[in-house]
Amino acid sequence: MGRTVICYDNAAAESFFGLLKAEIGTTLWESRDAARADVFRFIEVEYNRTTFRRHPEFGYLTPLETRTRLQHDFTPPAA
Repeated sequence: MGRTVICYDNAAAESFFGLLKAEIGTTLWESRDAARADVFRFIEVEYNRTTFRRHPEFGYLTPLETRTRLQHDFTPPAA
C-alpha cells in the first residue's frame, strides 16, 4: 500500500485484491478460519504455483519458480 493521494502507489495492491475478489467472489464462509483457509489456498496454490501470473517480463515463470531459481543462483558453491 502506498502514500495517500498517490494512486500509482496502490496499483499492485489494487490489482491483487481485484483478482482475489474475482476469483473468490462473494462467498460466505461458515467461520473466519474457513475464509482464511480459502484465501490461503488461493494465494499459495493458484496465485503462486500455477500459470496464473506468467508474464513475459518475468520470463513466463510463476512466482514460485522465480523464487526457486533465485535461491538456487545465490547458493554458495561447495567448499
